[in-house]
This record gives sequence, structure tokens and C-alpha cells, in this order.
Amino acid sequence: MPPLLNNAPSPTLALTNTAMTRLKPAKIFKNAVEPGPTPSPGQRPTNVGPRQITGIDFDDRGDYILTAAEDEQFRVYNCKSGKYMKSLYSKKYGVDLPRFTHRNTAILHASTKEDDTIRYHSLHDNKYLQYFKGHTGKVISLEISPVDDTFMSGSLDKTVRLWDLRAPNCRGQLTLPSYPIVAYDNASLVFAVAVNHYSRILLYDPNNYDKAPFLTITLEDPTLSQISYPPRPIYMTSLSFSSNSKFLLVGCSGNAHYILDAFEGHLLAKLEGHVGLERRLMSSPPSIEPAKGSSGEEVCWTPDSKYVVGGSLDGKVIVWDVQNLETKTGTVDLKVPPKKIQPLASLDGHPGPSRCVKFNPRFAMLCSAGSELAFWLPDTSGDPEDIARGLLKGSKPS
Repeated sequence: MPPLLNNAPSPTLALTNTAMTRLKPAKIFKNAVEPGPTPSPGQRPTNVGPRQITGIDFDDRGDYILTAAEDEQFRVYNCKSGKYMKSLYSKKYGVDLPRFTHRNTAILHASTKEDDTIRYHSLHDNKYLQYFKGHTGKVISLEISPVDDTFMSGSLDKTVRLWDLRAPNCRGQLTLPSYPIVAYDNASLVFAVAVNHYSRILLYDPNNYDKAPFLTITLEDPTLSQISYPPRPIYMTSLSFSSNSKFLLVGCSGNAHYILDAFEGHLLAKLEGHVGLERRLMSSPPSIEPAKGSSGEEVCWTPDSKYVVGGSLDGKVIVWDVQNLETKTGTVDLKVPPKKIQPLASLDGHPGPSRCVKFNPRFAMLCSAGSELAFWLPDTSGDPEDIARGLLKGSKPS
């Protein structure tokens, strides 16, 4: 395994094809989730496997990572030292969609039981700072603005609500025909809302969200009709803009993710080579209708947006090289198939599904999670250039 150099990931290492293919687990936390209760004698075993981490998030500086798991605990880890720091419980409300605010001592999270309130939680003294009430269905998407203390939530009640950490009441609401997934661009000049069952992505100006979206994108993959007819619908589970806001990564629960042009809506690429997280276990049969499953946190950009990394039901961590996306202009033609991109690397990861994958915003470090938590670093040992430099250095006359 690659060592944690000086107890910290390198912040200066450029992400290249070589570095991405040499990512290796530098630290594995096998006790990142408490095991569930043992079934009593005569009780039918459930086909859900071990408890899993359901969400992860880095703070703005990339110093800490936060996890939420099915054991109803938050855990905080130090990325520089590679050490576990603390656990906090939320047994009454459950925990999901953990999100650092712009202070690394406070977080937002969704609930899994009791009610559908979003909670603002202090990690410093383990107290709730605020409750954000209004949703009448489970919150399935939660994102904080990259520039201020506003945030958005999408719920099974088919609404998107806009909030401010400083006020308990929502400051805006969008009512939609189906379940929404939300995302901000990196400057918070635009936010996107994906609407499942309609295959639409709506782009809004945050200052004019009460008006119609300024762009409506239709996500339609003509290659799906080659697999089955009628084609199986796409179930969108995550959205994220590239660092330059030109592209939109659409994470899906099936066996493909998509990249769209965020300015005009052209479908540019289809990312293949992984097993979708629509099911919880490889042994589970696929559902007739597409479903979210355990998908939603398993795919993301690297900070430079040159690569996309993602999880897989078979436990692998996948790397796609997306540096050479084609440029399309003019009228969107939904019949033009997207460019299919196969993995640059398929890395051996977890014994079960790798359902959460996120790249550190500042360091050359990847985090993946399932029933375990893993920190990944590029293995620089044996690099040909380093060996060549060493040989040249050793050949100099004394």
C-alpha cells in the first residue's frame, strides 16, 4: 500500500492518467459501521447484507471527511493524519446526506425516521443549532451553496425548497411533477433540478427561481433501445457541475452515467463499465421498474474535472478519462447517440458495493465507502521517472 507521505496526501501532485491508474488504498477502516443485530433463531434472514455507509462529505479545505451510516452514526476522520476522530449518534432521527457547512464544526443532514426535517448540527458540542421543517416526504437530495450559507433540498414530496442557515423557514419552493435531484454550479450562479420519470433537467437562475427555467434539458439515450424495447427509463440519482460549469455529470442507478453540455443541453458522453447500484447486492434480482436503490453518492468529478470516479455494485472503483469531450453546438438532436467512454481503470475496492465515492477538493486523495471506509492515494513507488532520476543521480562521479 502507498504510505501516507508525511502523514498527509500530497496537495501538489497533478492528476494524470498514470496517477489515477495507480490509486491504491492507503488506509482502510474496517469498523466504520457497527454491525447489525444478529437474527434470532427461527427469524428469516434479510437479503440486505451488512450495514453500509450511506453518505460522505469533505469540508471545504479537504482536511476532514464526514460519514453517515445505517448504524445511525456520524463519524469524522482526519484526512491528513488518516485517523478516526469522533462519532456522534442520531438514534432518534437517523442520519443521511451528511453535508459540511462552510465551517468544519457544523453540518447539515437529512433524517431517516421520526420526521422529514433537515437538521443543522454542531460537531463541536453535539447539539442541534436549527431545524428546517417543511418537507412532507423523505429528503433525497441536499446541497449547500459553494459561496454562501444558502442550501437546497429535494424530497419525495416532489418539491425543492431553498433555505438559509440563518432562518428556520424556507425562502422559496418549487413544486415538480416527480422526485427532484438538485445541484449548484461552482459559482452559485445557476442551480439544476433533475426530474425523474420525465427525464428532464431544469436550469434556474437563483435570483429568479420563481420564473420558468432558462434551460430545459431532455436526457434521452437512443442506445438504450438497442438493449430493450421500449427502452428502460433512466433513473437519475445525482447531479454535479464540472469545475468550469460547462458540463453536467448525471449519476444514475443503472449501468451508465451521463455527461451533458450545461450551456445548450447536448448529450456528450455515456460512462460505462460499472455495475449500477439499483440493487443492494449482486445476488439480488434486478427490479422490473428502475429504482434509486443505494445509488446517489457513488460518482463525482475530480477537482480539475479531467476525470470522473465512481463506485460499482461489485465493489470496484472506476476511473473515466473525460478530458477529450467533443464540442457540440446548435439544435439538440435527441437521436444522436452519445460517445461511449470505457474505464481508464477499474480498481479493486470493497468486498461489497462501493456505494459512496468522493475526491478530496484539495489533495490527491480519493475516499470510497460501503461496509468499510477507504482512503486512496496514488502509489508513486517505482515510478519510472523517479527511478531514472535516481540512476542518473547515482551515476554522477563522486
